[in-house]
Amino acid sequence: MSFVSKLAAALVGGLAVAGASWPGAALAGSIPTARPEEVGLSSERLARIGPAMQRHIDAGEIAGVVTLVARRGRIAHFEAYGYADIAKRTPMRTDHIFGLASSSKPITAVAIMMLVESGEVRLQDPVSKFIPEFSAPAQVAVPKEGGAEGEYELVPAERAITVRDLLTHGSGLLSGGLGQRSAQATTQRAPQDTLATYTRKLGTVPLDFQPGTLWRYSGLAGFDVLSRIVEVASGQPFDEFLRERIFEPLDMPDTAFVYAGRQAERLAAVHARRDGALQATPRDLSQVVYFSGASALSATVEDYLQFAQMLLNGGELNGHRLLGPRTVEMMTANHTGDMVNGQFGRPARGMGFGLGMQVVLDPIAAGLAVSKGAISWPGGSGVSHWIEPAEELVSIYFIQGGQGGPARQAFENAVRQAIID
Repeated sequence: MSFVSKLAAALVGGLAVAGASWPGAALAGSIPTARPEEVGLSSERLARIGPAMQRHIDAGEIAGVVTLVARRGRIAHFEAYGYADIAKRTPMRTDHIFGLASSSKPITAVAIMMLVESGEVRLQDPVSKFIPEFSAPAQVAVPKEGGAEGEYELVPAERAITVRDLLTHGSGLLSGGLGQRSAQATTQRAPQDTLATYTRKLGTVPLDFQPGTLWRYSGLAGFDVLSRIVEVASGQPFDEFLRERIFEPLDMPDTAFVYAGRQAERLAAVHARRDGALQATPRDLSQVVYFSGASALSATVEDYLQFAQMLLNGGELNGHRLLGPRTVEMMTANHTGDMVNGQFGRPARGMGFGLGMQVVLDPIAAGLAVSKGAISWPGGSGVSHWIEPAEELVSIYFIQGGQGGPARQAFENAVRQAIID
């Protein structure tokens, strides 16, 4: 019996809901299951994940979580614990749908690289090739000599920003520096904005640094510009391109921007601590018009596994090849030297950055319980994953808000300890 077909009772008091699925839900299920020992993992050690997650739920740090471990192309652990909506006491199920936040970015990077392979886009292309508003000579905001703190002046950019700059967070576009502060009034996104209308506004924004000279995270703007480049280069709306070229071939039926009907009922609520306790806010994604490839996708854990396994397989899953193996190797190589700087709590030592995802260069220096060459990019909503080519391993941890760092670390440690072959 597959993990996603099991139904377990949710008992009052926060007991784990293990491997439950929503009645009538459409499930991908194309990746088979295995006993842990069949893929070099310890059943006894993987079983430690449940009690560890429950401790963090009982402590009020997180409302609920779904965890998955797949090795050598087979699922060895797939469980749900706690609540998808703590206010309604809705048990978490393995097919609940989570906001990916910045874990959307690797998907957008794959879309760009598919267009690189087909010749519509080149990594060295200037952004202005696709968005004319970027054609004006760029300017960089720098501290004003002799000025007060926060004062700046504009100097010419030494070159235009490129597609590669956006993929590696080396563009300087709205990355938290003086350029972003100088343009706050002109870069607010209106409710009616689309990718086409909003990215035009970004073409004259001063940059935070000279392109290609630093790594500084562009949380939204850079990958939304890439999303628009996908539209221009392919001639398709971004959401349509993703659905037809990535989600349908990879059997990811629950990954989208917009949700309605029974599918919307599976959206996990967002949780935040207020007045000393976790409070739930339901998500309504029925009217989305801005398809942000930086942060707006949602997915089930199983859907995200399909995507992760495709990358682990070198660009192919179940006979559908999205990228060539050498392209995946290029994406997952370090493109930034030693520029990764530890922003947002991410380690600086031992880390690099590829095309749309971080790369572990030295796990000991980084202090991470993963192998050298592991790749990922987590989301601020609490979703996290690791793809480890050296171990043929995918591990996924999805929550929706709360204080998820300790539980995530406990999960990662348990996965590392479970590898016995």
